[in-house]
Amino acid sequence: MPSKGRHIVVRSNFFPVRIPKDLVIYEYKVTIKAEKERKKRQKSGRKEQDEKKESAGVRARVFELLERQPAFQPYLNHIAHDRSAKLVSSQLLPQPLHIPITFYYAEEDAPRTDAVVYNVDIEFVAQLHSNELRQYMDGKPEHRNNEILPIISALNLVLQQHAARTGIRFGKGRYFFPQMESHYLAPGLEAKKGFFVSVRPAFKELMVNINVCMTAFYVPGNLAIAMMEFSRQSRGKLPIDLMLRMKVITRYRGYPMKKTIFKVAADNDTPARTNINCPEFGGTISVASFFKQKWNVTLRHADLPLVNLGTAGRSLLVPPELCEIAPDQPFLGPLSDNATAAMIKVACNPPFVNANSIVQQGFPALGLQPNAHQGPLAGFGIQVSNEMATIPARLLSPPSISYRSGSANVRDASWNILNVKFQRGGNMQNWAVLLVQEGRPSEFQGANDPELARFLLTFAKKCRDSGMSVPEGLPRVIETPRLPQPKDDKIPNRGGAMRIIQSTITKNLNPKAKPSFILVLLSGVDKFIYPNMKRLGDVMLGVHTVHMLLHKARNDPRKQDQYFSNVALKVNIKLGGINHLLDDASMRWLRTKKTMIVGIDVTHPSPKSRPGTPSLPAVVASIDDNFVQFPASLGLQRNQRIDRDAEEMVQELKNMMCERLELYNKQNRGLPERIIVYRDGVSEGQYDLVIKHELPQIRDAFKAFNSASVTYRPSLSILVCGKRHHARTFATDEQTMTHNGNTQAGLVVDKGITDVYNHDFYLQAHNGLQGHVRPTHYTVIFDENNLDADTIQEGTHRTSYLYARATKAVSLVPPAYYADLACERSRYYLNHLLNLSDNKSTTTTATRGSQEEREEVFKEAAKWWGNGIHEDLRESMFYI
Repeated sequence: MPSKGRHIVVRSNFFPVRIPKDLVIYEYKVTIKAEKERKKRQKSGRKEQDEKKESAGVRARVFELLERQPAFQPYLNHIAHDRSAKLVSSQLLPQPLHIPITFYYAEEDAPRTDAVVYNVDIEFVAQLHSNELRQYMDGKPEHRNNEILPIISALNLVLQQHAARTGIRFGKGRYFFPQMESHYLAPGLEAKKGFFVSVRPAFKELMVNINVCMTAFYVPGNLAIAMMEFSRQSRGKLPIDLMLRMKVITRYRGYPMKKTIFKVAADNDTPARTNINCPEFGGTISVASFFKQKWNVTLRHADLPLVNLGTAGRSLLVPPELCEIAPDQPFLGPLSDNATAAMIKVACNPPFVNANSIVQQGFPALGLQPNAHQGPLAGFGIQVSNEMATIPARLLSPPSISYRSGSANVRDASWNILNVKFQRGGNMQNWAVLLVQEGRPSEFQGANDPELARFLLTFAKKCRDSGMSVPEGLPRVIETPRLPQPKDDKIPNRGGAMRIIQSTITKNLNPKAKPSFILVLLSGVDKFIYPNMKRLGDVMLGVHTVHMLLHKARNDPRKQDQYFSNVALKVNIKLGGINHLLDDASMRWLRTKKTMIVGIDVTHPSPKSRPGTPSLPAVVASIDDNFVQFPASLGLQRNQRIDRDAEEMVQELKNMMCERLELYNKQNRGLPERIIVYRDGVSEGQYDLVIKHELPQIRDAFKAFNSASVTYRPSLSILVCGKRHHARTFATDEQTMTHNGNTQAGLVVDKGITDVYNHDFYLQAHNGLQGHVRPTHYTVIFDENNLDADTIQEGTHRTSYLYARATKAVSLVPPAYYADLACERSRYYLNHLLNLSDNKSTTTTATRGSQEEREEVFKEAAKWWGNGIHEDLRESMFYI
């Protein structure tokens, strides 16, 4: 039993669920088949993903219509379903159960004369007994392997059924409700509040986890009006990214049709200017003329670009004024910077606001009110308490932070570095400065600007005062010619600007005497120059690059010292220095044996990426017994869409682990005796995949170091780190509460809401500055080191203070955090493939692509990747 820390009590957003003692749930399979298949559409180039979504939409609508059928009414209060293929009931349903449904869309008032009739067949599958679940929750070893997923899945259907009928599902277990208040985000977008709901078995008790969530929705209305409003607020730009994959409703044919925008035409491809071949009206005519002659529609906004509501193989060009943005439609794309800031402002509420929202708004919206006499809960005899669970917790004490000189006073999991020197200062000999000139107000007036000299001398003094070796005088300043503005750059993705930068650096760079690092002075944020500079330094030239944004570094002299201090933290760690250390007692758990800590993560392409863009894994590992330096291995891996589960894992983990072990061996003249892995980016349902796909590769890496006489077999532990969960904690008294209402840093919870059998815990190492603080969920999925709960919990907590580029504890243990940073760095190298919205023609969108096209994209990625990280940087924390 873990005992370290001050014992306290907190509340959590888990609510007890009471189910009948001998509850039996009957599971059914639902088959939906059209009585008469419509004429097959031409599917050339049509995306499989679109077909699946369309099919899912049809099935969901069939279930809506099914619930309105008189023959189905007697069952409504004791059934729940997933609106696709599964139905559960608290009573046996008659068999066979067959109900025909005459189909029509929600936008239609009644079925058309040629409406499709779907036959719905509901077929018995199995009985699910609550006894299996009760035995599992008792925690006895003999019941550990009870198959509880089917009944948990069934209970989730029941508890989510009311929300599924009255709300909008977006994401697993997340429901949004039209009647809830909305908040403006950006032209055409608004934020809506919703609630996450999921059943969780805990020790001796069944719980339901309920949390507030926010997401962006399209504002319904006429598409042309929305485009013009966006253009007015965006200096003439059109909302291309906003419109792609938007669902719209057209009525010009005399009946409503719901379609998805596949593509947006170029600015000059308007109804008035775009011609189509139309034999019906004598040959080539404009789109505007076609709609007038065919549908008797006179366009009022014929100057707006057309939208394509068809597919890759068959276009359907429609003027935007004939499109209505479908209501209750979540926005699928990335938010702009301004919209993101607005979303954060709306979503960052203190804990007490979220608690009130859950109980006062969430329970009624989800249909979970206690003592409900009708609806799914009553039909299954289930009751949900509206009192949050009260659970035991502990507050762990922080470690002591040490510097070479000066002291750090840890308060609220943070400290300042005023008048301290780094434990080991890096050597800044031969550093250089790149002055990127774009003609912005915050820039210096050239390499000889006296203000630039003062700026650089001030930064050099900060680094010197922090304990780094800095030569006297000014560094070499390399100045670029004036770069072309983005609109004037003749090469996409600011390629012309990057050619100038690369040429300027290479002309002034001696490969045999490279600078220790290049300080890059940028006048503003740029989505192309920054990532391409990282690729240039990391992959091509083998030189560390550190960037400063001049509009931040120069504008407020009062904040400049802190800004320079933060940059100095990065520079020192890149150059192999040590910023700070923990006290010996805090490090003892890692020093009892020669230990290597590993962080693993994978970043995957998004829907905005080109099909075939590889996933990018990263493995970082410690090389010193202070656990400060974590060099990284990066890689590419194919997304062939064959075995999606396996592709979520690191495919070349053996080779990457071998690289890390080789460097450890080189630095320490021996291999580690034990290894502790923190695996990030894995969901709860993927723990077994890590054991199946990654554990064997790690063991194979160990075997690579076997000799004829010695078998290398270090002891291994693997912990999964989870941030994407909905567990939140609430302080129960002022003594354990921060000024903004959050729980204090150092909070650990390992009872009440954790797994019945696995060793897992929630750790809030950091101090929540805004909104409701979220702990990290750690789960030990493999442990040959037999780490007891106190050791792994307190050790993980104290290690969270070792993050090199901050003077505070971080929310995610540093090895996992570093792996995440390394993944993000590798994304910069393939920026033009991963972020089509930034660099692709605005008229296109990512499609699934053929296997040949995907292979070509992978080859292009491999070409840009080259040999990976330059050999001169591979032993450093270049990514920090």
